[in-house]
Amino acid sequence: MEDLGFSEGSVPVIIAAKVYGKDASWIRAGIIAGWLPIGKATRKGHVVTRIEEMDSKYGRINFYISPKLLWEQTGYIWKGERKWVQQ
Repeated sequence: MEDLGFSEGSVPVIIAAKVYGKDASWIRAGIIAGWLPIGKATRKGHVVTRIEEMDSKYGRINFYISPKLLWEQTGYIWKGERKWVQQ
């Protein structure tokens, strides 16, 4: 397979939301529930897999979105550009 030039690190949730044409909360819920297989959600080092755990009273959830998995699902190649992110 040729090198597609993925950027290092995680794709921001806001970018994935733009790629899918959905809200960022849709991306977060999909990753947590497992029906959007593009990354992982963790809190304090533990994987979050239930929507009920999205409540902020439990603490911050960190999302990792794999550039390769996003590409496999959508064809979008993440190269670290935030052209879609509004300042």
